Amino acid sequence: MNLLATVRTGARNVAWFVKGVMGEDAWDKYKAHHESLHATDAAACDSPRMMTEREFWRDQTDRQDINPQGRCC
Repeated sequence: MNLLATVRTGARNVAWFVKGVMGEDAWDKYKAHHESLHATDAAACDSPRMMTEREFWRDQTDRQDINPQGRCC
């Protein structure tokens, strides 16, 4: 049973690493940053609205198309 737990933990760590390298965790980072930065300003009128996940990825793709930096495709 201990071996199985070790394998699962290793697999989770590898998945976490691959997601970070591929940029798949960008939405989670954006969401955490936005929530921490604007948590106290939530009631303020000038506080920017958090993008939806779809808007975030569209913006991310548009920025990469305008300014390609070291990617294969």
